[in-house]
Amino acid sequence: MNYHNRIFKVFNNSDNGDTSSETTFHYKQEGNILTSIYSGGSIVSGHLIGLVDSSTPEILPDGRIRLHEEWRWTNGDLSVGKSTIEEIV
Repeated sequence: MNYHNRIFKVFNNSDNGDTSSETTFHYKQEGNILTSIYSGGSIVSGHLIGLVDSSTPEILPDGRIRLHEEWRWTNGDLSVGKSTIEEIV
């Protein structure tokens, strides 16, 4: 699956995450490297980088993609969390 130029919104997030249902992620992908600029809600601007693995995303009945992501803060307490995000079409 390639996520390049897809846009996602937060469906739910761990308590230690800063994003909300108002946060929008603009994904870019090159190979298995994923980057995103995100904003909305209390977030003025954020950046993420990640790796795309071989797992299959959840496809919703209307054809949109739902991703179940695991993440780690790279600053502060370095805690981990989980988010679910859904594609905006």
